[in-house]
Amino acid sequence: MTIREMRCGARRMRFGERTLVMGVLNVTPDSFSGDGLLVGPDWLDRVVETGRRMVADGADLLDVGGESTRPGSDPVPVEEELRRVVPAVATLRDAVQVPISVDTTKAEVARAALAAGADLVNDVSALRFDPEMARVVAEAGCPVVLMHMKGTPKDMQRDPQYQDVVAEVRDFLAERIRWAEARGIRRDQVIVDPGFGFGKRPEHNLALVRHLSALRDLGCPVLLGPSRKSTIGIVLGGLPPAERVEGTAAVVALAVAFGVDVVRVHDVRAMVRVVRVADAVVRGWNPVG
Repeated sequence: MTIREMRCGARRMRFGERTLVMGVLNVTPDSFSGDGLLVGPDWLDRVVETGRRMVADGADLLDVGGESTRPGSDPVPVEEELRRVVPAVATLRDAVQVPISVDTTKAEVARAALAAGADLVNDVSALRFDPEMARVVAEAGCPVVLMHMKGTPKDMQRDPQYQDVVAEVRDFLAERIRWAEARGIRRDQVIVDPGFGFGKRPEHNLALVRHLSALRDLGCPVLLGPSRKSTIGIVLGGLPPAERVEGTAAVVALAVAFGVDVVRVHDVRAMVRVVRVADAVVRGWNPVG
């Protein structure tokens, strides 16, 4: 696999040597996974403590989000999202050295987070929800994650239908890359995400994992976020989010085998171990070098 570097502010991300692990920091009170950090007056301390622990456990980058995108969720006003995200990013920037991603669909939040020390933007709308987002990313020259989602978080799970989910997701991402390039965002700064759990039935999510290699010819690193998602709970007979760690591990290991570049996870320590072993098998571990 070709080794490539992506400029990420003062930092760099290297793709192709091993699978990177992105740790999820939900600065919200209502995360689907039960790990929202926006609780109590000491929430910023909890953000820093969690971020430091994730980095110590092996996270290669952190993803900070101030708006839940769980199925059925409503948008958060921009002022509230700024209140959550900006101090979290600024405080983390002083505490950790890994790249920090801001998970937002709002240009104003992305701009403020980048100014506070974020290195890249993770936009679940693939730059569709805010007409100014592409300008913010292009002017910053930062990496951006473009994700596939059918509909919006409010309505995305209302009977999603596909003729060929793999082809449709791939075509959508190809179109969004072209759209982003036309607005000054370089292809070598784009990461693509098929949107596991975003407007898809369990069979759609599982098919996308099986066919991750179909996204590789887009010429961009591929990110997957299966962590604790409802598809895993359904496969395991209805388990709640906190009991989906082993199921997440299975998807993560298979994603590594199918060529994913980044996995976005809540349980960093466990998934770093899964990724290291899976990489050793897939890429060929040399105990000497």
